[in-house]
Amino acid sequence: MMKEETIRIQNLSTGYFGKKGTKVIAQNICATIPSGELTCLLGANGAGKSTLLRTLSAFLRPLSGEIWIRGKRLTDYTDKELATVIGVVLTEKCQLRNMTVTELIGMGRSPYTGFWGTLSPKDKQIVSEAIALVRIEELKERMVHTLSDGERQKVMIAKALAQETPIIFLDEPTAFLDYPSKVEILHLLHRLSREMNKTIFLSTHDLELALQIADQIWLMDREKGVLVGTPEDLAIDGSLENFFYQRKGIAFEKETGLYRIDNEYWTTIHLDGTSERSTMVQKAFRRNGIRATSETDSEVSVLIDEVHEQYILKLKGKEYSRYSTIKELLPGEL
Repeated sequence: MMKEETIRIQNLSTGYFGKKGTKVIAQNICATIPSGELTCLLGANGAGKSTLLRTLSAFLRPLSGEIWIRGKRLTDYTDKELATVIGVVLTEKCQLRNMTVTELIGMGRSPYTGFWGTLSPKDKQIVSEAIALVRIEELKERMVHTLSDGERQKVMIAKALAQETPIIFLDEPTAFLDYPSKVEILHLLHRLSREMNKTIFLSTHDLELALQIADQIWLMDREKGVLVGTPEDLAIDGSLENFFYQRKGIAFEKETGLYRIDNEYWTTIHLDGTSERSTMVQKAFRRNGIRATSETDSEVSVLIDEVHEQYILKLKGKEYSRYSTIKELLPGEL
């Protein structure tokens, strides 16, 4: 089933107009973003992710090209209209004091409440629904300044949901968060894109998480421009492998579709085993410059004894030592 095209970008160039001339950050960007999907914008520092996001949000004027939002040029929207179409969650930490979580989320209703900002029963119901969608009912009476970074980010997402826009842009929503909170936020955004058919577009440095959760990836490079596709298609066509082509120490595994540290090996040994213990032995050996694989013959080999939960070190095919942990296996004779 074809999804509705929410955003279309044609020959877009982003950057800044200044007294000393125009500074171009990225150019000739052509892409579309559908509804009901989570799209992640990836790129190195200085690639222009925030500039692109702010251009799509109408905070910056494009240098050239066109942006269509729901079939209408971005430049044809009034500020009031745009506030009902695009919700934006920026990186900056909210420093508000003397305001409850519910009151802050209620500010998302400002495009609809008029000059005085008084919430109607309907507005309050929408705020309650946003709180329920993000599953932060236990936070609603808390003061904003008492929240953790992860809690605060959930509240800002709820505020964007209360704004009832079909599109939500987020700039580095997982910055400042610990790993479990990063995973939780990205899972939340992916769930909301599905359940509410929203177009959610975010920039992030959390490359591996984005490759596992995003429906679509935008790879942004100052020289190559923007490459767009699913994580799987970008893995197959070599785009992800070439993304860090000139960066030493980084390798892309097509088998997993993820990046890993590219270790240098000083020796290779034979590994006999296919369980998760075998995988962990390979990982530990790789860190120590030893390639362990079943596809090689070697005078040194390791056999995984699953019955006794031990690691058997063999030299020239004969049992040499048994170890209970990988830590014991690593040093010494190898």
